[in-house]
Amino acid sequence: MLKETSPLPKDSKQVRLFIIGLVVALLVLLTSLIFSVTLGAAKIPLDAILQSFLSFDASREHLIIRTVRLPRSLLAMIVGASTSVAGALMQGVTRNPLADPGILGVSSGAAVSVVMAIFLMGASTPSSYIWYAFLGAGITAVGVYFLASLGRGGATPLNLTIAGAAISSLLTSLTSGILIVSQRTLQEIRFWLAGSLAGVDADIIVQVLPYVGMGMILALGISRQVTILSLGEDIAKGLGQQTTWVKVIALISVLLLDGSAVAVAGVIGFIGLVVPHIVRFVVGVDYRWIIPYSALFGAILLLLSDIFARLIIQPQEVPVGIMTALVGAPFFVYLAKTKVKK
Repeated sequence: MLKETSPLPKDSKQVRLFIIGLVVALLVLLTSLIFSVTLGAAKIPLDAILQSFLSFDASREHLIIRTVRLPRSLLAMIVGASTSVAGALMQGVTRNPLADPGILGVSSGAAVSVVMAIFLMGASTPSSYIWYAFLGAGITAVGVYFLASLGRGGATPLNLTIAGAAISSLLTSLTSGILIVSQRTLQEIRFWLAGSLAGVDADIIVQVLPYVGMGMILALGISRQVTILSLGEDIAKGLGQQTTWVKVIALISVLLLDGSAVAVAGVIGFIGLVVPHIVRFVVGVDYRWIIPYSALFGAILLLLSDIFARLIIQPQEVPVGIMTALVGAPFFVYLAKTKVKK
C-alpha cells in the first residue's frame, strides 16, 4: 500500500470538474446507446423502443430491439470499456505510450486459442470461446514475461515490448496457417477475426459480465499504485510500493478484460491504444480518473464505431474492427512519430 506522502493531486475544484466530466460522459454514452438501438437497416422510431420495454407485443420492431440491437449495443459498450481499461493499465505499468493489450500478446494469444479450439475440438459458440480465450491469453502473457526476463536488465518495458511484438507476430502467423488449412474454421469465424459484434445475444453478455466486472474492480483497486508506478519504478519503490504485486494484479485484470472482449467480439484493435491518450489529455496522469474515464470513452467510441459500421454500406455491414482500425492506424503513426522520439 502507498503512504499518504504519495504525490497525487488533491485539488477539490479539480475533483469536482472531473466528476462533472464523468456525468457528461455518461449522458453522451446514454445518447449514443439510444442512437445505436434506433439506427440500422430497419428504421425504428424512438417511441417503439420505449414500447418494447413497457408493453412488449412480439412485433417485428420489438423483437429487433430486444433480441438484436440492444444486446449488440450493450456488448459494444462492454467490449469498448474493457479494451480501453486494459490498454490504460498496460501503458501505465510498462510506461510505454504505444502499449495496448497486444503488448503482452494477450489479444493474439486469445485469438489463436479460440481458432485452435474451433479447428481441433469443434467449438462453435461464443460461450465456449471464453475459457479458451482466457487460457490462450494467460499462457501467452506468461510466455512473453519469461522471454522478456531473459534479456539484459530483465523484464523491462523495452524487453516486454520486443518480446510481445515477436510472439504476437508468431501467433498471428499460426492463426493464418490454420485458417488456410481449414476453410470450415475460416467460414465460422471470418467476421469474428476482423472484430465483429454481429449475431450476439443476451446470454453471452450475462456470461461475460462477471469476468469483466472482476477485471474492472481490480483495475480500480490498483489505480493509485499504477499512477505512482507510471512515474517510475524507483519512485514507486521509494514510497514502499510492492511493484511486483501491482504488475501481477494489473496482468490479471488485463487478462480478464481483454480475454473477455476477444472471446465475444474478436480482435478489435486500437481502442486500447487511442482512448487512454485521449483521456490523459482530459484528466492528466492520475489513474484513479484515467480508469473510469477510459471505460466510458471506450464504450462511447466503440458504440459510435459500430453505428457507422452498420450504416456505411447498408443493408450490409462492415466488421467494427475495420472501423476502429481506420481511426486508430493514423493515431498510431502520430504517436510513433511524437512519443517515441521523446
